[in-house]
Parts: sequence; C-alpha cells; structure tokens
Amino acid sequence: MRSETIDYINIALLIISFIAAIFLPFELFLFSYAFLGPLHYLTEINWLDDKKYFIKSKSQAYIAFIIFAAIIAIYPLIKYLDYNNEFFNVISSKKNVILLIGFMFSVSLIIFTKAKQLILAFAFSALFSVICFLYIPKIVLALGVFLPTLIHVYVFTLLFMIYGQLKHYSNAGLICVILLIVFPITLLFMDLVPESYMISDFAKSTYIASGFLSINNTIAGLFGNLNTSNFGLMSSIIVKVQVFIAFAYTYHYLNWFSKTSIIGWKASLSSSRMKYIVFLWICSVGLYLYDYVTGLIALFFLSLLHVVLEFPLNITTIKEIGLAVVKKLNLRSN
Repeated sequence: MRSETIDYINIALLIISFIAAIFLPFELFLFSYAFLGPLHYLTEINWLDDKKYFIKSKSQAYIAFIIFAAIIAIYPLIKYLDYNNEFFNVISSKKNVILLIGFMFSVSLIIFTKAKQLILAFAFSALFSVICFLYIPKIVLALGVFLPTLIHVYVFTLLFMIYGQLKHYSNAGLICVILLIVFPITLLFMDLVPESYMISDFAKSTYIASGFLSINNTIAGLFGNLNTSNFGLMSSIIVKVQVFIAFAYTYHYLNWFSKTSIIGWKASLSSSRMKYIVFLWICSVGLYLYDYVTGLIALFFLSLLHVVLEFPLNITTIKEIGLAVVKKLNLRSN
C-alpha cells in the first residue's frame, strides 16, 4: 500500500479516535487497552526482536538490555500480587528510578559497542537518575507515571510521524501530524459537561480497580490538585483528561496496525510466530472478558516490557529527527 494512501487512512483513524473518545472516554480506553493493546505488544516485540531492538552492540549488551527490561517490567506484578520478597520489593519501591536508568542507558546502546564504554554509560545513567530522584523527586515521579503511558503512546507516536515526514514528505502526512497536535489542544476550549456522560457501573469499578486513575490524578494535579477519586465529583477538566487518554491510546494502537507495509513489521512475522501471537492474543482477550483486572495483571508485564524494549528505538528516532533537521538547515544556508 502506498505511503500517501496510509496517511489518508490515518487521517480517518485520527478523526474516528477523537470523536469516539469524546463520546465514550472511559469505555473506549478500556476497550482499546484490552482488545488492541495485547496484539500491539506482541507484534511490536516480535518486530523489535527482528530489528535487534535497534541496539548497536549485538553481544552481551543485547542480552543484558533484555534482562534489564524484564526486571523493570516485573514491577506491576509485584504491585498487584503483593509478592513479599526483599529483592522484588526494592525494585517496586525504586521503579521510577530504574525506569529512568533504563531510558538514559538506551542512549548509550545506540552509540557504543565496547563493554567498557557501556559499563561506564550504565554507571553514569544510574548516578544521574539517583541524583534526580534525590533532588527533583517530583519530576522523576512524573516520568515514572507518564513515560510508560502517555509519553509512550502520544509523544513518541508524534515523533515517529514527524520523522516520517522529514524522510518522505506528503500533504496528507502533514495533516496527520497537525491533527495529532491540534486535537488535544482543542479539548482545552471544548465545553464538555460531565453530567451528560452516562458512565456504566462496570466502567467505573473497572477503572478504579485497575489503577488507571493514578494517571488522571497526576494530570489533574497539574491543573490545581483536583480530586478524581470519586467519579461523582467529576469536573470538566477530568473528563477532558480522560478524552485525551482514550484518544491517545486508541490512535497509538491503530497507527501501529496501519503501518504494516511502511515499517515492515508484518514481514517479520513467520507463520509459526503468527500462530503463537494469535493464540496469545486470543488468550489475553479471554482473560479480559473473564475479569478485566485479572487480564490487566496478567498483561501488565507484557505491556511495560514492550515500552522498555522500545527505548532504543525512541532514542534513535529523536537522534534521526535532530540529524534530519540539521541537514535541512544546512541545505537552506548553502
């Protein structure tokens, strides 16, 4: 499928995701997370593995990064299962710091190849993250909340699209980038009446039990420490936050599935791997249908794992955008 055709499809997906999020902010998010999310995790991890996770060093660092990502991803299981183990409890309590270390260390993984360089880079990443935790804990906490959630599904999706435009410009692609930026800004000026939303008891209880409410609380705190612990106290800003979350997650998943031919993730699927992925996806959806929170606990490891494994790709994208911008500026100056 031609790149421009996919861009037009994405314009439609952006509009559909935003409109659906306005009318069903909680229900849409829960649906997308349960049905689209697991298939996205499985197919992206398979594609990242095929690309060797965009790590420059393919030896010990490659294996060490996968192990480190798995350790970080264990945290949600500890949190929900309340597993009493000293080692895992340390990981749980310092999850935000470890997450920041992983992201910082990913910078070195796309630059260095020698073991000594990578060891020094890891030590620097750990030292820097600990200092940030000690002196700017609120920022580290915010990163811990947003890096695996909204930064992953919204900011990096936007950066991927911008990079695509810098490589192969198209008018439709530019419209996609503009819409992804404008829709959330539009929410600030929309008059959304909380009383008009008929949220089902299932959506209320599931959203609260899942722990997703922490994202709403953190964002709402930026607008004046609003209380979102009680759905009966919903304000316009709380509804807007949830619309943004539902829109960002839904489009993030749909955007991934629309780019099969552009980034070639479908080509990385062998027939045997495809069977395993479909089987695991059906089992995942089945768990969510049986009990949403049970499905959430079972899939949280996979969810966070794919976020961490994507870190080198995120850093690579930021680097390539910078290089592309510098190249275009140099061409104009000459």
